[in-house]
Formats: sequence, structure tokens, C-alpha cells
Amino acid sequence: MRVLGLMSGTSLDGVDGVVLEVRGNSLARLEWEVVAAGTRAYSTDQREAIRDALTAGYAASLNRLHANLGEWLATAAQDLVSEAGIDMASVDLVASHGQTIWHEPPDSGARGPGGGRGATLQLGDPATLAERLGRDVVADFRSRDVAAGGHGAPLVPWADAVLFSSSQEPLALQNLGGMANVTVLPVRTPFGPDIDGVIAFDTGPGMALVDGAMLRATNGAEPCDRDGVRVSRGHPDEGLAEGILSHPFFRKAPPRTTGREEFGDVLLDEIVGRVNPTSESQWDDLLATLALVTARSIGRAYDAWVWQTRVDRMVLMGGGARNRGLVELIRQEAGHHRVEVADGSSMGVDPEYREALCFALLGWAHVQRIPANVPGVTGAEGPRILGSLTPGGAG
Repeated sequence: MRVLGLMSGTSLDGVDGVVLEVRGNSLARLEWEVVAAGTRAYSTDQREAIRDALTAGYAASLNRLHANLGEWLATAAQDLVSEAGIDMASVDLVASHGQTIWHEPPDSGARGPGGGRGATLQLGDPATLAERLGRDVVADFRSRDVAAGGHGAPLVPWADAVLFSSSQEPLALQNLGGMANVTVLPVRTPFGPDIDGVIAFDTGPGMALVDGAMLRATNGAEPCDRDGVRVSRGHPDEGLAEGILSHPFFRKAPPRTTGREEFGDVLLDEIVGRVNPTSESQWDDLLATLALVTARSIGRAYDAWVWQTRVDRMVLMGGGARNRGLVELIRQEAGHHRVEVADGSSMGVDPEYREALCFALLGWAHVQRIPANVPGVTGAEGPRILGSLTPGGAG
């Protein structure tokens, strides 16, 4: 089966796409290959439309964004297969995560309907994708887990275990997208991945605060600190970093998830207003401070819940793995444990496309009728088949 996975993440940089070829239907013997991968960057107007919806969306704007995102995702898919020389007719399925607009985890201990259950909203009309691409589309992956009392996140740990677990060593896959999350993979058994032994949770902000500050520092000209040049030359403000790290989220135990609702533009506006950077060097210092928050929140989360699993290799995934300044700060946090901090390319995949790859596999799992959440990770009442199917074509 050939599946086209689409991911628009909390970094808001664009649509990542992966064409995944899967052979077999047993998790113990599954073979897979990435046939193509690419990113279609959002324009400034597209990015701002999503950002506006995240901070001040109302019914009419959300309605229009849902349709527009469907068109943008479809265009990204068409561009990817065209540039790779692939016929769309050879794609069996499209798996689209869409764009998370709002995510509310359940109250502690909440299960089932009513009361303190969670809620999650991903936009990007799957009917538009099915119409434009003529392919079956699986979307809305998070809702079923949330309806079952879970957080609906992180959802990639099941796919991580299937794709990346090793028979030689446990691994920690650290994602550095808009938000940061870790998947701890136990050693693979002779019968396949040890799904029940997976540990995963959000560590806190990834690149959202750094990227948001970079936009402000450059008056919208640069959406990210490319290669971490400015983070590297800045001097972190320890007091400010610790103030941000006093946020209540960091005191929660897993299962835990977060998003731009907590670590987005509202918080960043408060920080920038307090610091009031006016020179390039002051902005560099703020960028370094925000990167330190990401690195230190990862380090403290690992101290509490990861190192005890005897992991001695941390593999960095996501766009933030390209930010050398942040990576160096993470190495410093992990240094006293004498662990290897490796780039995700060591796993045979470009770190930027790991999530699109994982959602492609989640789409495959849906049509195979395989539950693909990890209840011990999300807090759901049990295993669930994720996503909803929209048939392609005119029939």
C-alpha cells in the first residue's frame, strides 16, 4: 500500500508530505520505504491566517480556514507527487493530520463523556482533499482517543514503535516541532514492537516561542532562526528562563500535552512586553533564553521520567533538530548523564518528515483496522482505531 501522509504542525512553517510504501500486514514483519518527501512552505498570508485563527478565531474565519486548509493541503500533495515523478493514481490513500487549531486536554482522572473530558479541533477539510486528489482520505486522528477519555496526543508513539524501535537498545525520540515531545521506545521483541512499554508525553514548548520571537525580531521577514545562528550568539537570561519554567504545565506528570494555547503568541507577547528588546543583540539574548527554556524543560522532564528507563541515546527529530544553538543547549542538559545525542537522520529518515511519516502509517493502520493509540500514553480507556475515512472519487 502506498500512503501519502500530510502534516501541518504547530510550527506553522508549511505542509510536510511523505509518500510511504508499506508491505505486509503484520507489525512483526512490516517493511516500509519512504518513496518521496517534501515541504510546501506557507506564504506569509497563509501563516498569518492560521495564526489569527489560533489567537482570535471566530465562526466565519474558522469556517473559511477549514476550506482553505483543505485546498492548501491538496496543493501540497499534488506538488509532492509531481516533483517526485509519481502518478497520483498510484497512491492508495491520503492520511492528513490537518492543522490543530485548539486542543484542551482532559481534567486529571476524567474518563468518558461529559464533565472534564478533553476537546480537540484540527482543520483542513478532508472532503476537499478527496475531491481534488481523487483518493480516499483518512483524517481527524485525534478525536477518537479524546472521546475515549484520552488526551488525543501524542499520537505518533505507536508509529514510532513500529517504525523505529530497535532490538539492540531502548531509544528516546525527542521531537522539536512547535511543541516538544518525547517517545521512549523499549527494546523490540522477537514478535514485534513492545507497544505497551512505550512512554511518551509533551516536554513543553519546542520551537513555537523561538520562531515567534524571530518573526518579531525581523518584522516578519524570517520565520525561524536558520541553523540557530542567533540563538548561538545570544546570552540567556537565567532569571527570565526560570520564570517561564514556573508555568504550571511543567509540574504536571504524564499523561500530559500542551500547545500554543499555553506556549504561543499570548505568552510570547507578555514576555516581549516585559523584556522590550530594541537592538539586535537584545533580540539574540531573548532567542537564546527561549531556546534555553526548551532545552531545560526537556532536561528536567528526562530527569523525572526518562533516564530511569536506562535510555542512553536521545535522537532529535523535527525542524528544531536543525537549530544548532538549541541542539548545543540540549547536549549540555543531557551531558551529565553521558548519553549520546544523535540527529534523526541516523534512523534513516529526515528529522523534518518524521511526523508526516508517522501519520502516513496511522492512515495505513486505519484501513487495516488496527488500533493505533497507546492508552498508557494518552490516558484513553483502551485501544482505538483512529481517524475517519472520506472516500475519494465521484462515487
